[in-house]
Amino acid sequence: MARENGGASAMEVDDSKSDPSMQKFSINVLQLLKSAQMQHGLRHGDYTRYRRYCTARLRRLYRSLKFTHGRGRYARKAVTESCVTEVRFLHLVLYTAERAWSHAMEKRQLSDGPNSRQRIHLIGRLRKAVKWATLFSQLCSVKGDSRTSLEAEAYASYMKANLLFEQDRNWDTALMNFKSARAVYEELGKYGDLENQVLCRERVEELEPSIRYCLHKIGESNLQTSEFLHIGEMEGPALDLFKAKLEAVMAEARTQQAASLTEFHWLGHKFPISNAKTRVAILKAQDLEKDLHGPAAESLSSEKRLTVFDKIFAAYNEARSCIRNDLVSAGNAENVKDDLNGLDKAVSALLGQRTIERNQLLVSIAKSKLTKRREEKNEKVTKPEELVRLYDLLLQNTSDLCDLLTSGRDQKPEEAALAEECVLKTLVFQAERCFYLALSYGLAGKRVEAYVLYCRARSLAEEALQRYDSSGSSDEVLQRELKTLHDESRSNSCIEHAKGIMEEVKGPENLSKKISTISLSGTDGKPEKLLEKLDAYESAVGDPSVKGVTHIVAFPPTFEAVPRNPIVLDLAYNCVEFPSLESRMKKDKKGFISRLWR
Repeated sequence: MARENGGASAMEVDDSKSDPSMQKFSINVLQLLKSAQMQHGLRHGDYTRYRRYCTARLRRLYRSLKFTHGRGRYARKAVTESCVTEVRFLHLVLYTAERAWSHAMEKRQLSDGPNSRQRIHLIGRLRKAVKWATLFSQLCSVKGDSRTSLEAEAYASYMKANLLFEQDRNWDTALMNFKSARAVYEELGKYGDLENQVLCRERVEELEPSIRYCLHKIGESNLQTSEFLHIGEMEGPALDLFKAKLEAVMAEARTQQAASLTEFHWLGHKFPISNAKTRVAILKAQDLEKDLHGPAAESLSSEKRLTVFDKIFAAYNEARSCIRNDLVSAGNAENVKDDLNGLDKAVSALLGQRTIERNQLLVSIAKSKLTKRREEKNEKVTKPEELVRLYDLLLQNTSDLCDLLTSGRDQKPEEAALAEECVLKTLVFQAERCFYLALSYGLAGKRVEAYVLYCRARSLAEEALQRYDSSGSSDEVLQRELKTLHDESRSNSCIEHAKGIMEEVKGPENLSKKISTISLSGTDGKPEKLLEKLDAYESAVGDPSVKGVTHIVAFPPTFEAVPRNPIVLDLAYNCVEFPSLESRMKKDKKGFISRLWR
């Protein structure tokens, strides 16, 4: 049995002791490729990283097999049936096809989409992938066992279908290749170990949308174009070409619908839309909003809803960019400028409303994690401070939206009603923020601050309830939440009040107990000494989180090194012979009379 790094469990060689030309190799193609794709970039859709991995893998295979293309001058060696003596030769062909395919998918993922020149390169790389996949299928039909041959045929059919799918022609042939690959994976999914069955079923599910799209293009399916959006929610590398094609189809459908969208209605206003790009962006945002507020919105998970919100923000920002570009080029036409300013205000207000909805969704996710913090230990714990930060964002969002709605001269009753709703939401968010701020203070042991904040949250909840009753609002869910908040604030304020009284009563007793443990010395290794912390404003009985006993001073004191003056002994002085300096000494001059008394 031959083994290869990275795919030891995915390949085998039958009868290794027989003639090498008669050996039958076994490769679990789908399992091998799926493992390589998930480990090297495609888990996050990074085709550049996967292409680099395939290039490095091929370099290692060429060197280990000593199958290089000459030194100096390039002389290509073809992989034929006669030279396939190891399973790694089949890997050469397979990873070459994967490298070409990943390069094509990398071009497909460009931010602005491939232009005409890049599209030619993309199709060329897909043709190269088809060529190598076909060679891989031919070699496996001779050198591989029956299962490997079937998987290689399915892989080659999948690559051929991808090429025709991208070329947007020969839908009958593309459908036939997709169905051929699906039939093979359906049959292989009935046998083998559990992991292989799961991979085959996943590949069948990934091929299904492409098959339905081909049937739709042929005309044999009654599926509407809008229904493909639900199919595009599936994940997997095999669906990336389908998603790109689906996005192109939806963009074309929006462009056709945009021709009939001449006015934008918002809160009693009618704004004309002359720019085609603005129409397409607004239509895209409206289609996405249907997913959030439609009948199927409850079935969407929180992660998918957040993804839809991000797409809505991108569409509205694109519309605002187009509108402001039109404002720059409008010149001195006052009527056109007024319409564009009104349209910009409407789009900005819609963007603000969706931002508030998204932040409310984040609050609901954080609340669900906050209530489960004791039940699920492995899940990330949500702290009350995170909810306080989210409510700060919501207060800023409602303030910005209210300022935007109250600006302008011609204000409709619908705008005034929406501004009043923003004021009411501000009260609700303030009450919620006070509640969770009080909760954070309570967890920190600050009873007085927590009690005051709970009382403030209760008063804000009462004010918000009175406002809702006077305004005649029919939002029963929000009123129920306010009543719950009011009751919880009242109960928590009583709890904090009781805890504060208990701590005040037991305070002197606890203090006396801690002071009674203070001693001059201790047996623990690092006692806390009060005399060393006189400049720090801390409790005399020490930190409650420290288990050690507080000591006044270390007794007996430890030895300390004392600096002394150095002792200098000049021992070399007596041994040094100094030169004579008499010649340099000044001589006394004596007169004649002084000589007589000498």
